[in-house]
Amino acid sequence: MKKIFIILLFLITPYVSLSQNTKLIDSLKLELKNRKVDDTVKVSILISLNEKLKYSKPEEAKNYALKSLEISKKINYKFGIASGNMHIGDHYLNRNQNDSALHYYNISKKYFKDINYIRGLIFVNHAMSIVKESTGELDKAIAITRETLKLINEHEEDSDSKTKFIGAQHDALSIRYTEKGNYKIALIEALKALKCFEEINDDYRKAGVLQQIGQIEASLKNYKTSIKYYKEAIDIFNKEEEIWSLTYANISLGAAYQNLEDYEKAKNCFDAAIDYAKKVEDKMALAEALNSLASLELINKNYSKAKQLLLDSKEISETENLQLSLANTYQNLAEIEYYNNKYSTALNYNDEAIKLTKPNNALPYLKRFYGYRSKILQALKKYDDAIFYLNESQKISDSLYSVTKTQQLEELKTIYETEKKEQEILLQKNEIDLLKQKGEINNLYKILFGIGFLLSLIAFYAVRQKLKRSKIEREKLDLELDFKKKELTTHALHLAKKNEVLESLKQQAKDFKSSENSVKGYNQLIRTINFDLKDDNNWENFSKYFEEVHKDFNSNVKQQFPNVTPNELRLMALLKMNLSSKEIANILNISHEGIKKARYRLRKKLGITTEDSLQDLVFNL
Repeated sequence: MKKIFIILLFLITPYVSLSQNTKLIDSLKLELKNRKVDDTVKVSILISLNEKLKYSKPEEAKNYALKSLEISKKINYKFGIASGNMHIGDHYLNRNQNDSALHYYNISKKYFKDINYIRGLIFVNHAMSIVKESTGELDKAIAITRETLKLINEHEEDSDSKTKFIGAQHDALSIRYTEKGNYKIALIEALKALKCFEEINDDYRKAGVLQQIGQIEASLKNYKTSIKYYKEAIDIFNKEEEIWSLTYANISLGAAYQNLEDYEKAKNCFDAAIDYAKKVEDKMALAEALNSLASLELINKNYSKAKQLLLDSKEISETENLQLSLANTYQNLAEIEYYNNKYSTALNYNDEAIKLTKPNNALPYLKRFYGYRSKILQALKKYDDAIFYLNESQKISDSLYSVTKTQQLEELKTIYETEKKEQEILLQKNEIDLLKQKGEINNLYKILFGIGFLLSLIAFYAVRQKLKRSKIEREKLDLELDFKKKELTTHALHLAKKNEVLESLKQQAKDFKSSENSVKGYNQLIRTINFDLKDDNNWENFSKYFEEVHKDFNSNVKQQFPNVTPNELRLMALLKMNLSSKEIANILNISHEGIKKARYRLRKKLGITTEDSLQDLVFNL
């Protein structure tokens, strides 16, 4: 759904009213009919008709693109060949036929390069990045988008167009980072896009970004906040009479209400989306809206109504080759048949859903479908198969959890590296300022050395410059301290993650012990993991960073509490960093209950009553 929205945001101007659009299409068709000569003008008419009909009447639009390509080849019109291939690629992209889409995009890119048409290259690059996104190659999609940003910055001359194109790329990056689970980076990119569109007063594209911010909030399960952004977007779309955009915005808003269990408002939104989709003849949006409403009716146990909606959606999805939408439809039909105790039929529908989902490697879908398959098989008393698919669902769940953890570390690293570069630039700037000021002071001393009546002015200026220099040096020290704090936090998180992973491996090894033939191999694995868990090198690195940030902490503790052991000093250092009990437990490689006992023993040794705060005492050291 969002993929199509990005294409529109970037490649075409906002929709005109439905009646105006119809009149324009009729006018173009009449002009095409009267145009007897195969020339560049005829190609332009065919391209315009393709653009106006690609979402409402995709097959008709595709025929216009093919005709434009045929004429362009005949008259050797390279721009027409490039554009025709690009529009055919768009047709296949919107139907998830990614290999065909890439084939035509590569041809288009070659011809745009031949005629050195940079804007065409920007458009094709943008579309190719969407193909990579569709196939789950998000890192490649992000790389292509950043390459597109570079092209725009280096070659686009029109100021407003440049800002619009840059904004669209940041919006695309926001969507891809959202899909990766990097929500902080996604929000940063969305805000950059929002700034661009506000700069050129482009309310239509601004509304699209507001909708994307709503998606980020919904992904974080902040549904009430997401509703606020969706409504802002809808207000703009209503003002601009953007019916097509209102379709998708209402689907998103309805989903947020559904998650908040406000089913009446959710139904109103889905009904509105269906009406809008029918008005603009957008079959893809209609299938999405019908599926959403069917899911709601399923929750409310209106099985008969839900089934009819799903059959309508199924017909559209099959015609338009919307594979993931069709997979969702089959799964919802499976659930209806399950509730009607028709387990075999339910299993068949579930099987179709899985077949459509596997080629796309859509893991969240497969997790849900496998889990439900287990439920159906259990009802059919096929317990071995039920356990198998339950395990498959759990494997995907574990995989997604692992990916989420990795993504969190990647996100921290990306933000950390960005801030690090910004701080280095600021430090360099301050050093340059210091050198300039030193040079200025030296020159002033030389000039004013022999002038007696200005001695007082020299003294005043020297004091003033010294104060300025001291201020800059303090700022530099603050920046360095802040940077070291970030290094310390990053190191602590990596240490916690390492121990968490090792503990998990250790547990798995214990679980497998009973099924392993070689007890010796098992014991060797446990010894290796225990050695790594007890390795003090990581802690020594952590202690080094900690001493740089909190210089007098260890000496203050030893001076005030000479009986504190090294292990208790470690615990106090981690408390000083305000880490959670879980994070401290992972780093020290002890249980959560062990942390409680350690804190109790430490309180006793430090002479703290139950009313006093251990955390406050540590912070004040």
